[in-house]
Amino acid sequence: MTHKLPIRVYYEDTDMAGIVYYANYLRYIERARSEWVRELGIDQREMKEADGLVFVVRRVEADYLAPAKLDDLLTVETETVQLTGVRWILEQRVKRGEDVLFQAVVTVVMMTETGHPARMPANIRQMVH
Repeated sequence: MTHKLPIRVYYEDTDMAGIVYYANYLRYIERARSEWVRELGIDQREMKEADGLVFVVRRVEADYLAPAKLDDLLTVETETVQLTGVRWILEQRVKRGEDVLFQAVVTVVMMTETGHPARMPANIRQMVH
């Protein structure tokens, strides 16, 4: 299953050259992951309050392939590559039409709110998989 999130490039997203500032791609993919998790029925605030568990990005491997510019309509595509009891690996792409501008492999893990590693609950794994 591939989740898709449309994003418009605004002036605030660009650098002095008029292209999307490199760090904003990380913001775009974070928004897409958050929206996908929400659409799957996972309430991250409730998960933290009830179980003391939070998702944490452990690793991002990113490739910047082509620039996005002011007013572009982009689509962030997100899909699961691998899911285990301790690790969720996702592939994310930022596209303009069919052109891939940015791609990343993101590793997400579960931690307690005190910073200790935790297993991903079975119900979360079922929702995501």
